[in-house]
Amino acid sequence: MKNEMKMEFTSQPENEGFARVTVGAFVSVLDPTVDELADIKTAVSEAVTNAIIHGYDQKEGKVWITCVIEDQNVEICVIDSGKGIEDVEKAREPLYTTKPDLERSGMGFTFMEAFMDEVWVASAVNQGTRVTMKKRIGRT
Repeated sequence: MKNEMKMEFTSQPENEGFARVTVGAFVSVLDPTVDELADIKTAVSEAVTNAIIHGYDQKEGKVWITCVIEDQNVEICVIDSGKGIEDVEKAREPLYTTKPDLERSGMGFTFMEAFMDEVWVASAVNQGTRVTMKKRIGRT
């Protein structure tokens, strides 16, 4: 059976915690392990933080999350309509950051890829970014 949720919030840093807890609660119906749940929450945290810090340059905008559960699979999309990413492949490189002055580590996409089974990034300059992440729960 398929279950879906959508949420929208302003691009304020304190909403990152709200997003990670909300997605974690939604996914909890799959009875994930502590590690699986931590992986999902960390990936969501990284994607939302990227939208706030990089997509909107800490200016106000909207962030949308959709989360779909089907069988033991979860798909999470984090979407912004911010400035977009000029070079997605470069942005996905470990340690690459456009915000060294904010002490950003440049590991956001690397963490997402490490903790989720699949990660896709679609972005257009001045139009925004969509990060889609998938994970199968209970893969023993």
